Amino acid sequence: MQLASPLTIDDFERLPDELAHNHELVDGELVDVSGNTLGHNRLRDYLISLLCEYVRKNGLGEVVSEQEYDFGGNAHGPDVSFYGPDKLKLCRAERRVQRFVPDLAIEIVSENDTFKKLVKKADRYRKCGTKEAWIIDPDSRTAFLYSDARDTILREEGIFQSSLIPGFFIRLGDLFDRL
Repeated sequence: MQLASPLTIDDFERLPDELAHNHELVDGELVDVSGNTLGHNRLRDYLISLLCEYVRKNGLGEVVSEQEYDFGGNAHGPDVSFYGPDKLKLCRAERRVQRFVPDLAIEIVSENDTFKKLVKKADRYRKCGTKEAWIIDPDSRTAFLYSDARDTILREEGIFQSSLIPGFFIRLGDLFDRL
């Protein structure tokens, strides 16, 4: 299938699944985001399971993985995302790309990522309205937090917690030890 460039979110929405799968829309072009390792997937899934249970039990909103959102005409699917109850009414199950941004976006560094690319994504997320963006790097056992309140680097003894999900916390080293 010949694709016209630049693509829009609506064009991306209409792509067949086999073309859109493992791709994001960045500046009008399809970008391959495949290649997650088992360690990456284990960390993402463990974090999802912890967050989903806590968020659901406390009625705080919704946590999903790999959901694509419209970040200023770009379709990105953070590894983990959270949005509060006010955005639940904006969700459209039939859409590939949700037309809002999550409150919290988490990217886990994988083999195909560069730090520069992930920082650029985190910056885009924040500029488009995401309140917190996290980059979690299992190799260095480090997490980088970008938010209005603070930008900080956390080592494995640091605590993953967000004011967006009150009461939830986990020591980063406990996340990394699951690998």
